[in-house]
Amino acid sequence: MNKPSNTFDVVLEQAFDFLSPEYAALFDNSAATAFQHPLWLHCLYTRLASHAGATPLVVVVRQRATGTLAMVLPLLRVRRGPIRTIEFADLRVSDYLAPVCSPEVFSQLLADGSACAEIRRLVRPFDLLRMTKLPDGRLPIENLLAAPRRVSMDTNAYATVLVAPFDQWRASAMDRSYQKELAKKYRQLQKKGALSFSCCNDSSTILDALDVMRKFRGPRFQSQGDGDLLQRPEYYDFYSDVALRGLGSFVRLYAMKMDGEVIAAVLGLCHHGSFLVIMSAFDIAGYKSQSLGALMFEQVARDCIERGDQMLDFTIGDEPYKKLFGGQPSPMWAVTQAGSTVGAATLFALKQAPWLKLAAKRMSEFRLLPTRTSTPTR
Repeated sequence: MNKPSNTFDVVLEQAFDFLSPEYAALFDNSAATAFQHPLWLHCLYTRLASHAGATPLVVVVRQRATGTLAMVLPLLRVRRGPIRTIEFADLRVSDYLAPVCSPEVFSQLLADGSACAEIRRLVRPFDLLRMTKLPDGRLPIENLLAAPRRVSMDTNAYATVLVAPFDQWRASAMDRSYQKELAKKYRQLQKKGALSFSCCNDSSTILDALDVMRKFRGPRFQSQGDGDLLQRPEYYDFYSDVALRGLGSFVRLYAMKMDGEVIAAVLGLCHHGSFLVIMSAFDIAGYKSQSLGALMFEQVARDCIERGDQMLDFTIGDEPYKKLFGGQPSPMWAVTQAGSTVGAATLFALKQAPWLKLAAKRMSEFRLLPTRTSTPTR
């Protein structure tokens, strides 16, 4: 039997307070991403977990001598059909997943065999441990959990480095012919009426923009056979809550208007000098030939540069438009581990018959989606 750690106390705290000052301090000094932000995780656990049939599994590690928070693993227990899974707090809204811990303390934890053993004990039992969407170069969660080596996912994340002034960034990031094309379409758009672009600065404009986003996204993703999260009340409430409570600090919602009516919107998160795009919507039917999405992202980049941001992060997905704005691919990783015979059989079947991945994916989203979907879409 393992002896208790002399350095760390490891416990489960189902009702952990992500809005507490101690978590804010830990997060600010950690290698975590915007998707482990206090507000994001608070809203995810309180607004989404119960709808997904998920049970909070928050592993909390403290320094024994001082009681100071050392690491938080924001996890969930989710039953996917007959499979009991352990996974990061995601529920299809997060793009990057990571332990909330500084690199220095994480190294100390890895060197503490007793603390690691206790963490591994607390996350059991499970059939499958699923750690997806792990950004490149982040803390090796698989070492902490004694899980197999991470493998690359079949998708990348994309980000473009921003430099001031805007014209210099555009010249370096975008092809000259594409710059001319967008300039032409922007002039065409201006001739259609009073065009404006702004960042929403109050609750009224935020809710108006979100309502329009929901209206634009519904037909767009339904026609592709995908389910749009914004159409579901619990997800709409989640994004609204995050946007309203994060206004002016953690969240930006950009809107492009024609004669006072929203025709395009982009919702994103602000973190360590980066703006991370998490959702967008455009009046494609009303402006079919205007490339509203591209024009909108160009204006978003301009505003980010003027604010002093260093990175425009388009997050996960291999959509071609990201490269048009200088987006460079970054690999994403996944860690999986079987914790039972059922879990081992499932992993073996997936490796032997890749077509089963789609079936497993659909099964994994069974509790989240009212209708059949092909890919997660935000």
